[in-house]
Amino acid sequence: MGRLLEYKRLYLSAFDNCRPIFAVVLLKAYSFFCFALISITVYAFLYRAFTGFRF
Repeated sequence: MGRLLEYKRLYLSAFDNCRPIFAVVLLKAYSFFCFALISITVYAFLYRAFTGFRF
């Protein structure tokens, strides 16, 4: 749990004193989009792994 809190602190500190605000919002949205894509990829791989990789 400590490692996740450290990642959260690093993520939030990366946007301190960052201007313009539009760029900050855009970068945060992009990072959440990347997280969603990685999550979907991991889910798809695990689903395929547990169902026998049948296509």
